[in-house]
Amino acid sequence: MVRDGIYYALALVAVGALLGWLFGWGYALIPLPFAAFFLWFFRDPERAIPQEAGAIVSPADGKVTEVATVELDGRPRTRVSIFLNVFNVHVNRTPIGGVVEKVEYRRGKFGNAMGQVSSDANEQNIVTVRGEGQTLVFKQIAGLLARRIVFTKTVGDTVARGERIGLIKFGSRCDVIFDAGAELRVKVGDKVAGGSSVLAIAPVAATPERGPAQTTEARR
Repeated sequence: MVRDGIYYALALVAVGALLGWLFGWGYALIPLPFAAFFLWFFRDPERAIPQEAGAIVSPADGKVTEVATVELDGRPRTRVSIFLNVFNVHVNRTPIGGVVEKVEYRRGKFGNAMGQVSSDANEQNIVTVRGEGQTLVFKQIAGLLARRIVFTKTVGDTVARGERIGLIKFGSRCDVIFDAGAELRVKVGDKVAGGSSVLAIAPVAATPERGPAQTTEARR
């Protein structure tokens, strides 16, 4: 469980105790369902991370709302958008293993995260990871309810595929942008799980085979 859930729950239990002390202990029960909700909302289940070469995994739980071709740095890329509602796990994971090359936080709006315009207009954290023979960008995007984006890594950190890297509180969206040559494994409407669902398989460069070892005699 993410610690934030415990903090929220304890705060509500304290409110319940205060209500009970002021107005009678029956009132102390009012905040308890909300405390239980926060404990459930900030759950953080373990996931089986796929080991298939070139696998790009989902950074979040949710529903695939868009698969589109976009241009990034003058090259065509594929963008997969995932919408998280309040019932989804909101812990985020890195789609590939590698080194965090760039982190850019942009202030913006808190519009409906299901809309296409939210990919650029909403408040967001943009992360670039280089590794596994590719460079990938993923975005943590705030939604109508989300008011805080958490990212726990810094530039230069090494991350493993499917590793926890933060969360977005309440309804939100994650975009993953990768090479257009990757083989898609999802479509619009699919439900995905962070860290365990494969979004695409990127081409993996073959490792050249080594020939027989050769020796060179030194001449005197």
